[in-house]
Amino acid sequence: MASNAFGTLFRVTTWGESHGEAIGCVVDGAPPRIALTEADIQHDLDRRRPGQSRHTTQRREPDAVKILSGVFQGETTGTPISLVIENQDQRSKDYGEIKDRYRPGHADYTYDAKYGIRDYRGGGRSSARETAMRVAAGAIARKVLARRLGNAFAVRAALVQVGPHRIDRSRWDWAEVERNPFFCPDATAAAAWEGFLDGVRKAGSSAGAVIEVVATGIPAGLGEPVYGKLDADLAAAMMSINAVKGVEIGDGFAAAEIPGHEAADEMRMDGGRPAFLSNHAGGILGGISTGQEVVVRFAVKPTSSILTPRASIDRFGAEVEVVTKGRHDPCVGIRAVPVGEAMMACVLLDHLMRHEAQCGPLRTEDAG
Repeated sequence: MASNAFGTLFRVTTWGESHGEAIGCVVDGAPPRIALTEADIQHDLDRRRPGQSRHTTQRREPDAVKILSGVFQGETTGTPISLVIENQDQRSKDYGEIKDRYRPGHADYTYDAKYGIRDYRGGGRSSARETAMRVAAGAIARKVLARRLGNAFAVRAALVQVGPHRIDRSRWDWAEVERNPFFCPDATAAAAWEGFLDGVRKAGSSAGAVIEVVATGIPAGLGEPVYGKLDADLAAAMMSINAVKGVEIGDGFAAAEIPGHEAADEMRMDGGRPAFLSNHAGGILGGISTGQEVVVRFAVKPTSSILTPRASIDRFGAEVEVVTKGRHDPCVGIRAVPVGEAMMACVLLDHLMRHEAQCGPLRTEDAG
């Protein structure tokens, strides 16, 4: 299977299946002499792992990461970093009834159409379990970016919508994100989502979500003007996450409703530095970072594995009804929050390395 890697100079290749022996990745291009331990990676993996609340799949995976190569005496060596997580709580028998049936909304049919064979145990390679390795790679990218950009750098994400229910942005509190099971910045919205998702789960259905990812401390100049646009690569990275069906940068689709005299991010000087008066563009103009916050949102569709019977066909052409048993997220978007952060970090580091390879050191004082 091709296309298991992303990035140019900071390059990540993932491998493994949901119910295989293990999942893993190889991170190539990380610079040497960066302090790195398994604990540095484990923190981010613990935020993504399943079974942490009744609103996520109850599969119990510790997601304990092992560093197999690329680190010596607590520092990166500049050689490929190989990471592995052993799968420990597979229940492949849960999928025996659908081994010949195509689950609506899943990649069962398309994988079979492409390869003539598919791993029906939890979706195999198409499972969201693969995203654990993106989070592991993102932890490495964050370490490098923090070393290069300093304390001003941060990548944070939050769940801003579940089903039709949005947060109130006037109540946004980043500290609240770590205090509730939804990574929600609005405590009132998080409390309401509890009852909403309980009802969705009991009805045998699922709900979609919208995640917002924000990077701060990013200097002006990252990205390339035509085919290597920073926003294009960010959009591709977010769209590659399982179940993502839409991405927007800055105001995104709402920009179509704003008149031109309001949409343009006006500029002035502030203390001898350029300063923007707004950030409708999401920190990117012409494919290149402006020095403002980089803002990306992505929409995750409702989980396709549900208990409600759905009309489908099997691999022999017979019409059937499919009920997906097993342990599944009523809202898979919840655990996509740390995945979005990881993809943002990986893309930003890749573009930082690409910029410095062509143009030399970036002026970090141009970060907002």
